[in-house]
Amino acid sequence: MSSDEITVIDGSNHVMGRLASIVAKRLLQGEKIAVVNAENVVVSGNFYSVLREWNEFLEVGKYGKGPFHSRRPDTILRHVVRGMLPRDKFKGRNAFRRLKVYISVPEAFKNVKFEVVEEAKADKLKGPYFRLGELASRIGWRVK
Repeated sequence: MSSDEITVIDGSNHVMGRLASIVAKRLLQGEKIAVVNAENVVVSGNFYSVLREWNEFLEVGKYGKGPFHSRRPDTILRHVVRGMLPRDKFKGRNAFRRLKVYISVPEAFKNVKFEVVEEAKADKLKGPYFRLGELASRIGWRVK
């Protein structure tokens, strides 16, 4: 994929759920989308209550047998978008293939102008929020 036919969205300071729903709709319309800076996506809510919910979620499963839960910010965001697509249908599976999510900015997108989704900006939040990278590091993501 060349960088001129793909829409690059900077995930910094975007609310995760709002960004995911907008990206899912655009993927279903046939657009190819790459989200960069996934570790800077914002999750709304109290950090410790969300962390407690994640730790309860991660306890589900049997060691070595699955289900296996992702702990990296890019795969967490990718999974959130996947939940908003009809993945049992052909169009949903094809839409999900058009999505790429990256931690930080890869070399291929260094000189590309990033798109900002105004409807998903975290400036509108009035309550507490935190970065997805903080949550990921607390649930087991090891930054290289």
